[in-house]
Amino acid sequence: MSSATHSPLSGAITQQPAMAQVLVAEDDVPLAHFLQRSLQGNRYDVHLAHDGEATLQELSATPYGLLILDLNLPKIDGLALLQRLRPIAPTLPVLVLSARSGLEDRVTALDGGADDYMIKPFSFQELIARSRALLRRNGANPGGVLQVGDLILSRAEFRVERGGKKIDLTAKEFSLLEFLMMNAKRTVTRAMIMDQVWKMPYDGSTNLVDVYMKYVRDKVDSGFPTKLLRTARGVGYVITDN
Repeated sequence: MSSATHSPLSGAITQQPAMAQVLVAEDDVPLAHFLQRSLQGNRYDVHLAHDGEATLQELSATPYGLLILDLNLPKIDGLALLQRLRPIAPTLPVLVLSARSGLEDRVTALDGGADDYMIKPFSFQELIARSRALLRRNGANPGGVLQVGDLILSRAEFRVERGGKKIDLTAKEFSLLEFLMMNAKRTVTRAMIMDQVWKMPYDGSTNLVDVYMKYVRDKVDSGFPTKLLRTARGVGYVITDN
């Protein structure tokens, strides 16, 4: 909620922007308190939870703007928490902060619904920058609806429809389609997709993007005469209705 103050020059009331509410789910108590103090120093309203059950209770009681999530939580671990969280809070930005550095761990977390992934030890400046980016993206149009032809994507409802027919997507498929629709009629490269959807640099030896594009294409275009998802050979992909 924003607070009102009187301007000392004019006596007019000005509105001060509300601080974003951030929940840090971290079982390392000293690290959790360090993050809380540091984020508060950057004008965030920060609360802490030290296990998965407490995290879910906090999220059900308070409309947080960002969750910073450790994967190694007691009671309910981070991956299981993501699975339980996404159906009830599909648009909540989640930044995973974990000591698990393997590619498989990152892919699993991002496929499970995380929006970004950072490895411990980490740069606090980078953490702040990524947090701002997630809050900015979510705050700019949190309930926005994207449309390309007869394809409609609702961020607030985590819902996709085409021609009035509901299309069921996984969290990662939804993020991929959302990114394509945000760039409708523009070709996006595989490197751009990896950077924006998986938050990882593009590795030319993997076909991860192509595999997920096939998943999305099969669900979005199958059974419809007009194919919206198209391949720009040697470059990447584009979604367009003409």
